[in-house]
Amino acid sequence: MFQGSRIVALLCIVSVLAEPLAESQRLFSIAVGRVQHLHLLAQRLLSQFQGSLQVDEQRQLNKNFLQDFCNSDDIISPIDKHQTQRSSVLKLLSVSYRLVGSWEFPSRFLAAGIRNQIPQKLMELKTGIDLLIKVHQGSMESLVDPELFQLVPSGSFYQSARSDDSLQHSFELLACFKKDMHKVETYLTVAKCRLSPEDNCTL
Repeated sequence: MFQGSRIVALLCIVSVLAEPLAESQRLFSIAVGRVQHLHLLAQRLLSQFQGSLQVDEQRQLNKNFLQDFCNSDDIISPIDKHQTQRSSVLKLLSVSYRLVGSWEFPSRFLAAGIRNQIPQKLMELKTGIDLLIKVHQGSMESLVDPELFQLVPSGSFYQSARSDDSLQHSFELLACFKKDMHKVETYLTVAKCRLSPEDNCTL
């Protein structure tokens, strides 16, 4: 009888612990789905833009872009797959939050016609990541990851974005947007995978 009571108590504890884990996995699935949509949208916009250019124009824009940097490169983030895999869930979430937030202003200039959809989708993604950060801030990892507090503020990024029609500016915006959404997709996917140890989290 006593043994049976212990088993019931253990099952109750497992059930209580499983509930926040299931909720976290659900939130991660939503966030990953949203950033995947934005990444695919960025790829499509960039492809459409490049398809409208002459070969010489494409070559020159690509050359100039390789010599330049995205403004969000100032946000401290994992530089390769090894750093990404070693980073804590909370750090990956925080970097993702700053990358998404850095696009709140320049997203208005990404593409005519659909540009009004992008800021809304970014805001929804940012809200979801913020919720995930609050869920994970109670974990011990937030106390053992000092690099987390070295992230620079994101408020001033892309403030130089203009509404002009220059090819170089339009190309850089689209290429940087695609690059950043790919980063966020990678970080959120790895963070989500950490909640399922049985999954293969290698990049």
